[in-house]
Parts: sequence; structure tokens; C-alpha cells
Amino acid sequence: MANNLLQSPHASAVPFSRPPTPRVHPLQVGFCGLGSMGYFMARNLATSFKSQLPPLIVYNRTVEKSQKLLAELGASTVKVVNTLDQLVTECDIIFTNLANDAVVTSIYNEFAKALAQSPPAKVKIFVEMSTIYPSLAGDLDRLLSSYPHTHFVTSPIFGPPPGADKATLVIAMSGDYRSKKEVAFLLVPAVGRKVIDLGGNVEKAPTLKLIGNGMILGMNELLAETLTLGEKSGIGQQTVYDLVKEIMPAPGLVAYGHKMVNDLFDGSVGFALDGGIKDANHIRRLSAELNCPMPAVDNAHRSLIGARAMHQAQIVAGTQQWDVLDWSSLIASSRVAAGLNPFDSKKGTGVTRDDE
Repeated sequence: MANNLLQSPHASAVPFSRPPTPRVHPLQVGFCGLGSMGYFMARNLATSFKSQLPPLIVYNRTVEKSQKLLAELGASTVKVVNTLDQLVTECDIIFTNLANDAVVTSIYNEFAKALAQSPPAKVKIFVEMSTIYPSLAGDLDRLLSSYPHTHFVTSPIFGPPPGADKATLVIAMSGDYRSKKEVAFLLVPAVGRKVIDLGGNVEKAPTLKLIGNGMILGMNELLAETLTLGEKSGIGQQTVYDLVKEIMPAPGLVAYGHKMVNDLFDGSVGFALDGGIKDANHIRRLSAELNCPMPAVDNAHRSLIGARAMHQAQIVAGTQQWDVLDWSSLIASSRVAAGLNPFDSKKGTGVTRDDE
């Protein structure tokens, strides 16, 4: 019983002891990047700590997203700032969740300018949650460590937007130990359900993120090929999907299989295809640098490129159904190769089952 009193209620989910309390001043937390994942994470952070911490400070390049969050939660829970300088100056911990490496680099260069103009007098932690190439994490760490009291943590997340909405994300984390401790207890259970600690090297968490996304990409490619074979054979993709749920009911297979079978390819509410291509490029680069071939990812990358080309042709013709494709739409490449319609599985195959 005595040992239990010393444990966090989330001890199995957070591999660190609690940070020391009480603090002289409550932490001021900020969030930069309110995209399809960031919006939900920022919202959950703000609501989880609204009675314990000052309002969450948010910044987004397009202010409409910030204003939407403010309208949803109110001024007692969210504060909108219009410049990155304000975010850096006012916050003790700043989370970033951004689209790609170029945007991350640009934003952190702006952070560095703000730190140079107003060097911190107390600890300031930057937490990068995007999917970036590992060497960029090292570059950012070197950039920020040149300023006093400044620490950098990489904390990429596993899970789709619905997982961000429901705070069921899995969080990889690497960097300064004390900083990770502060950050982990903000994120679990407010944003995610578990932290995986990768140690002090900030490049390790982004590496695990790419490995995980490579697994998902390969899984999606195999799923797409299998469902297409089921449809072309006359068995039907729904029957194959039902079998997947019986013998391989992994959450990812079930979720992405549902999207593929039902042609739910709206990337504005999922993971955008261009983001998948960016991740595939990162994974292929990493595998090449480490002499570790990943042909499943190579095939998935080719399918993503094919789906994007077909979608762009539809945009030119004015026949597209979605402005942005979800990366599950990579099944379009398998379908076309098999002589089927890329994005509309209801248009039939010309193949009939024996009982029809």
C-alpha cells in the first residue's frame, strides 16, 4: 500500500516520476499549429487544465483556426496571440504541431529570433510534435540550446485525428529528462494515453515515429491490395474486410479498411495524402541511409503518388469529390491496376459471384 502512495495514477502510462510541486508561478503553456491534429490536442490541453493553469496561449498562421478555438472554449480557457514573438515571450512550455520540415524550420528560426531579442530568465521548453526527419531534430536542439535556460523535446504522436479528439494518442518522447517529466504529465491523460521514453537523444523519437508510420504505410498497401483482390475475384471487398476484423482486428487495419471499403477518402477529416507522401519520403531516406530496405514502403509510396495523380486529373476535369485526399486512398492505385474505378467501388467490376 505504501508503494502505491508514491506512484502516479498514470504510472503505467508515464515512465517518469511527477515533477516537483508546488511551483512559485503556474506554468504558462502555449500551442502553435492548429491543423487536423493540433486543433484537438490544443483543445484538450486547454480544457484539461483550465482550473489549474492560465488560459492556453495559441498561435496559428491562419487566425481563423485560433478564433474558432477561442469561440468554442471561451476567453477563460484560451488566449489568442498574433505573433510568434508573443508566444515565445509569454510561455514556459510551447508545443508545436506543424505540416512538414520546411514549416518546422521556419517557425523555429522565428523562435530563435525571439529568444535572441529576449533571452529567457527561467526555464523554457519547446516540444516538437510533428513528423520530421530525425536530423532536423538535432539541428533544432543545437539551435535552441545556444540560448540560456532553453530546452528542446521531441514528442511525435501516433494516432489519427479521431484519436486526437478522444485523447487516445500514443506519444514518443526524447530529450532532456527534467523537461520530459514536465511535458509528460501535461500530455497524459489530457492529450494521449501513453508515453514511450526514447532517452536523451532528440533524434530517437522522430526515428520511432518514422518506423511506426512505415509499418502503417506497408499495412495499408497490403490491405489495399487484398481488398482489391477480393473485389476482383467476386468474393467482394466487404467479405474480405469482415475476415480482417475476425482474424487480424488491429485498430489500424479496422479503421483504414473501413475507409477503403466505404470510399471515405476525405483528407480534411483524416490524414492527408500529401502528408503520407512526405512521411514515405522520410522513411525511404532513412532506410537508404541505414542500408535497410523497406520494399513495402516503396510500394506504398508508388500507390500514394498514383492516387495523387488521379485526383489531380479529376481536379483539372472538375469531377473530384474531395478537395483533399486521405492517405487510405492509396487503394485507388490497386483498383486501377486491376481495371476497377479508383475512388468509387460501387461502380462494379463486371465479375459476379457464383450465387448471383
